[in-house]
Amino acid sequence: MPKARRPPPRKTYHHGDLRASLIEAGLALAREGGPQAVVLREATRRAGVAPNAAYRHFANHQALFDAVRASALGALALAIEQEMRQAEALPDAPERARALLAAVGRGYLGFAQSETGWFRAAFASGPFDVELPPDPARTGDKGLNPFELLAHALDALVQAGVLPPERRLGAEFLAWSAVHGMALLVIDGPLRRAPQAMRAALGQRLLHMVETGL
Repeated sequence: MPKARRPPPRKTYHHGDLRASLIEAGLALAREGGPQAVVLREATRRAGVAPNAAYRHFANHQALFDAVRASALGALALAIEQEMRQAEALPDAPERARALLAAVGRGYLGFAQSETGWFRAAFASGPFDVELPPDPARTGDKGLNPFELLAHALDALVQAGVLPPERRLGAEFLAWSAVHGMALLVIDGPLRRAPQAMRAALGQRLLHMVETGL
């Protein structure tokens, strides 16, 4: 799948956008080496400023990392939405709803493999995202974060009569845990060296299993 849309890091910054430049530098570091690579001093070096300049916008390393993490979640949301577009054009409501749920899973698994550093940063230890106030940085074009996109797909299943309403409560966590587990097996576990065709086939079977199980 194509790289998720996020701006490349700048080597210098213009007056007034140092915060954005530092986030871009942090995203570049995360893309290269995951969450542990997001170091405040290195981000300021890449942004072309002295380390102390970062404290005008970020109180500490964690504040910068939280901003990078939010942007990584936004990139994941964009990747999911890209997969959802074809499903959204289907005329039959039940078929469209099933395709939307599968698209969320494909976007998630594809992002984990194509943007592994950002994926790891997005789900590094931090606050419980479901309970945080809305943050545009964590969303895609629809204004929804990845968790909300999954909820949107599950709601569509209910509206189309595919998923019984009484089985809807908590379904996000069941679907999410299954697909996230597969993502970790692929990027960090025993499937990391499996042929791409095998990983793709297992992903498709998993998504079908999730829908059937729900």
